[in-house]
Amino acid sequence: MSDRHSARHSDAIIIGAGPCGLFAAFQLGVHGLRSQTVDALDRVGGQCIELYPDKPIYDIPACPAIGAAELVEKLTIQAACFSPVYHMGQQATSLERTSDGEWVVTTDRGLVLQAPVVVVAAGGGSFTPKTPPNLGRLAEFEGGAVRYAVPNLSAHAGERIVIAGGGDSAVDWAIALSPVATEVVLVHQREELRAQRHSASRLQELVEEGRVRRLTGRVVDLHGAAPSLEAVTVHGKDGRTVVPADRLLVFFGFIMREGPLASFGFELSEGLIPVDTERFETSLPGVFAIGDIATYPGKLKLILSGFHEAALMAAAAARRCRPGESPSTEYSTSSPLFRERTQSELGGRSP
Repeated sequence: MSDRHSARHSDAIIIGAGPCGLFAAFQLGVHGLRSQTVDALDRVGGQCIELYPDKPIYDIPACPAIGAAELVEKLTIQAACFSPVYHMGQQATSLERTSDGEWVVTTDRGLVLQAPVVVVAAGGGSFTPKTPPNLGRLAEFEGGAVRYAVPNLSAHAGERIVIAGGGDSAVDWAIALSPVATEVVLVHQREELRAQRHSASRLQELVEEGRVRRLTGRVVDLHGAAPSLEAVTVHGKDGRTVVPADRLLVFFGFIMREGPLASFGFELSEGLIPVDTERFETSLPGVFAIGDIATYPGKLKLILSGFHEAALMAAAAARRCRPGESPSTEYSTSSPLFRERTQSELGGRSP
């Protein structure tokens, strides 16, 4: 049982400091609610920072393209107007309800938080990359020449890169690395890609320009004195091809694990948390879910969708925290609290 006498109180506890969690802190602040955020990673940003900080994102309104790290930075600055508190490097391990209907979250480091509202913005849970099947010597190269993420785009300057995969991540990274690497070869088992249409079209342009090479098949062997890579063998319909390579980047997706959230008492659907689309409340009163962890009919797993979910969640959270007040819509351009905090954060300048 948690030591609730030592609990740190706020209006809302956010579990997860990815883009949706950061925007939730901002939206809650617009409604005058104080938030605390818990995340198992040691810095804000979630998967955006850990897996693809330099990857361009194309579906953020008013940003034709923005790097994942830059998006996280801007969201953090935006939320800072309302002084959210972050507890990084610790995982939420239990959720308990108090006799007066509030919630207590305890972390694996013994931190105890209490609030009337909890917001789960934990992505799809913990994740591990899917690895290529039956690829000998893979373990020898992992973490060196074989990687499942690109934490730093410039680190691959001048490299000969083979990318395995045909989805959005594989195609987007082939595009992003084409002006940096000496050579980029995309290997996919089928001619058809599973990426967004505009990304697939841009990749085809690069192929026609000779800046990216495509091979249909799969990587079946690695060559070199580990951890250094010299080449990979690709097996396709026309036989085997040896491709010189300094780096193999694998983008086969991730295996999601529910982690401690599975024991919190939610009704789950295939590892995700069902919510209503009016408040984004879960089966537990006062506990909300947004972002990839939330599921409902018509759900789109986009950061853009998570922002919309955060806005509706925050309005519902405000009604729960102030049940005696008439509900109202808070506009950032007319909210006195927002104006005061933003102008203070910007040193008195108009936002």
